[in-house]
This record gives sequence, structure tokens and C-alpha cells, in this order.
Amino acid sequence: MLLTPRITPGIAGSRIPAPAPRIGAGAGRPRRLKATALLASAVSVCLLAASAPAAPLGVGDRLFPYLGNPGYDVASYDLSFTYPGSNSKPLQAVTTIDAWTTADLDRINLDFAHGKVESVEVDGEPASYTSAGEDLVVTPEDPLPEGSWTRITVRHTSDPVSAEGQDGGWVRTADGLAMANQADAAHLVFPCNDHPSDKAMFTIRIKAPNGYTAVANGLPTGVDRVGRSTTWTYRTQHPMATELAQVSIGRSSVLHREGPHGLPVRDVVPTKDRKVLEPWLAKTPDQIAWMESKVGAYPFETYGLLMAEASTGFELETQTLSLFERELFTQPAYPKWYVESIMVHELSHQWFGDSVSPRTWSDLWLNEGHATWYEELYAQEKGGHPMETRMKAAYDASDRWRAAGGPPAAPKAPAPGQKISIFRPNVYDGAALALYALRQEIGREHFERLERAWVNMHRDGTATTADFEHLASEISGRDLSGFFKAWLYGEKTPPMPGHPDWKSADPGRKAVK
Repeated sequence: MLLTPRITPGIAGSRIPAPAPRIGAGAGRPRRLKATALLASAVSVCLLAASAPAAPLGVGDRLFPYLGNPGYDVASYDLSFTYPGSNSKPLQAVTTIDAWTTADLDRINLDFAHGKVESVEVDGEPASYTSAGEDLVVTPEDPLPEGSWTRITVRHTSDPVSAEGQDGGWVRTADGLAMANQADAAHLVFPCNDHPSDKAMFTIRIKAPNGYTAVANGLPTGVDRVGRSTTWTYRTQHPMATELAQVSIGRSSVLHREGPHGLPVRDVVPTKDRKVLEPWLAKTPDQIAWMESKVGAYPFETYGLLMAEASTGFELETQTLSLFERELFTQPAYPKWYVESIMVHELSHQWFGDSVSPRTWSDLWLNEGHATWYEELYAQEKGGHPMETRMKAAYDASDRWRAAGGPPAAPKAPAPGQKISIFRPNVYDGAALALYALRQEIGREHFERLERAWVNMHRDGTATTADFEHLASEISGRDLSGFFKAWLYGEKTPPMPGHPDWKSADPGRKAVK
């Protein structure tokens, strides 16, 4: 996620973006590493007695205690949505979840809110259900033993109206809907195990009145027109976290082009804007090639931009189809180099955050720090804006960011009712600053080897800050535990290797506006 830059007065009365972004602002079951520490305490409470009251559960995430659910591992989601042609009415939906149980279960908790449940089946048999907090608690007729394969089918509504005012879920556009589920919002759209540690395959079907176009993650597998409606089907070829799901419904055009190595690139834009947006879209293949030159092959089956006519306040790296506000590309105050670097920010997330997902939300810096790093590197190489200048400015602000939001790998919890407030400067430029320090510490050659090895080793999986530290130490041939402890967890910013003159301002000093 990248919070949308706001226009501020610049030099000589010009108007430029604020200089530092976000300141203030059915095949085999996929194998995934699990966070033992994260799940241990949660699994211990998942063996619910049939007589005990239903209660919301979680997998023990420090920042989102009730996010995700213990006791099962989702292999795939099959989502079906029927759009009524109006954003004022709920969508009819069916969510089918195939999963392995990892404990004996009398009940199954799913994350779900902002929809009406009409029925639930477990393995084809009716199951009882109730709500507890933002959980849908399902009680099958017979308990599920550990190690069993189970299918849960929920018929429900998915309501973009009741989700208004929330941090994510359905986004109402000028002509339809899109999704923005980061960090804790996929369950506002469909029942799920809403935590990035449990990635799964997705099949998504969208039925809409003729005249609308529907696009989702992955590749299209069918378009069926019957009478006055069309059903569009998409399927991912790689596992995906729930927070990265995307569905676009609108009076849109899908523009196709070829990326490196024949990669299919498809963009989704309002039909009326296709000509004005085309010059921006044409840049994507070269940007993919640039990223591949830095970290290796693009990790998915397709890529593209979804340019939504909506005011979200952010851009978002939904897997294979990044969400952007249309205004970013039509607002003349944004310099060309800056817009392109933001495009690269979301593109780089396809490697860092999507293919390699955070095991816990405290590992968010691995997503945003790397995306900011490649955004800055692109701005330096293609736009002539030195990374060192921005890093020095970030160093000056770093202690203030740590005081306000916590150190990069131990961010403070989100503010009440503001779940996306974990997206603070400390996990963007503050985390990129830690990567800059790491490159200074171990040298460019080791750093570039680390980046390639990281995305290759953990492709299609999840990983932690400790995993990154271990790999960095292995590649550099040094014990870097002290370095990472100081840079990622310290209250104060450590000295910058190679720049002893850099100073971080007193957190109590007011920022100059």
C-alpha cells in the first residue's frame, strides 16, 4: 500500500508532491511455512467444547489479535459474486473454502462482517452458525478430526453500503466497485481466514449486467453471456493472501500488451479515459524489465494496473492487478518521474509482499521498506533524483518516526478504528533507511545477492524479519544480529555506516512545514 501523495506548495510558488511519500500521510495443496510461535497460543484455545459460547478467535498477531483463525489451513477459495448493477444494493455471493484441519475442531471460526449469512454447509451437510465479534462461528454436525480435508460453503451477501467508512473492503467507484482489503478488510467482503500467513489459491466468478466488465486476480478462464448478464471467471496460478484479492466491476476497457518474456499484461481503465491513460500504461513492460534486472524473474502469471475513478487515499498492490487512483495520472501537478516511481513501488510489491508475504503484520516493513527502496532507486536511475538525498532527509526524521510509530519491525498498534494507521513513515522511508544502512554495512554486491536470494527462496510463501536477518548473515558471512536489533527494533536511530555526519533530529522538535 502507498498512501496517495498530497500536493503542497513548492519552491517559487510551484506545486509539487510532498518530498517523502506517506509523511503525515484444485491441484495439490500448496505447502507453506507456518509461524509456530504465532499459532501456538491460538491453537491451544481452538478445541472448543460444544457447550461453550461462541467467541472470536485469532492467530495471535500482535497488531491484529482477532485476525485469522487457528485450527485449519486453507488450500483454496472459490468466490462467486452477483452484482445487481447498483452500488446501493448488496451483492449475492457464495464462498467455498477447501481446507485441511490442523487440530480437532468442534467449531470453525471464519472472519466475516458486513454481510448477511443465508446458509452454511460443511462437507455438503447443513451446519449451524452464529456471529461472535467479526467472526462467523460454524458448528458442523460432526466434529472434524485433525488432518481431515473439509469443504465449507457459505451463501451470503456482500454489502458495499454497510462497509462504507471502513478501512477497506469494497471501494465504490464512479461506475462500479473495486476491492482494497489491506490490512484487515477482506472479511468485510467474503468469509475467510483473513491473515497473510494463510495463503491459498483463488477462483473468482463475477456475474454482472451486460455492459459491465469484471476483472479479478489471475488469468481469465471463461466469459459466459446468458440473457442480460455475463459471468466472468478468473483463477490464480500462485497462492495469494486474502488481503491481496481484487475484483473490479465497471464500465471498463481491458487493454492488453506484452511484457518481458511474453508475459501477458492487462490494464483495466474507465473506457472514457483509455486514450489519456495509455501513455502511462505503456511504461509497464519496461518497468517490469527494470525490476527483473534487480531481483529476478517476475513471480506471477500476469500483471497490470487497475485505474479506478475513486478517492481511496492510497494505491494498493493487489496481486497481479495493482489498484491506483485515476487522479494520480491525470493531475498535472505530479511530475512524471514521481508518478513513474509510484508505479514501480506497487510493481515491486509483486515480489516483496505478494510473492513473499509477511508472516505477521509486524513484518510489514519487509513489504513497504523494499517497495520504497525500489521506488527510490528507480527515481535515481530514471529520474535523476539521488537516493542518498532522500535517505539523508529520512535519517533526519527517523527518530521522530520511531517515537510516533515505533521502530520499523515493531510498529505500534493501529489507532482505534483506523486499521490502516499501521502504514506510517517508519515502515516506508524508515524501513528503506534500514535497507540503505544494510547495504552500507555489507556492501553493494552482498546486498544485491541478498535481494535476489530472498525473493527466490521464499517465493509463493511467507517469511519473517528473523528469516531476513538469517539470510543476510549467511550471505555476508557475518553475524548481523546486533545490526538488525539496533536498526529494526531500537528506539533511537543508530549511526549510519559511511555517514558519521548524518544526524537524526530530536523527536521533540517540531517539523518544519
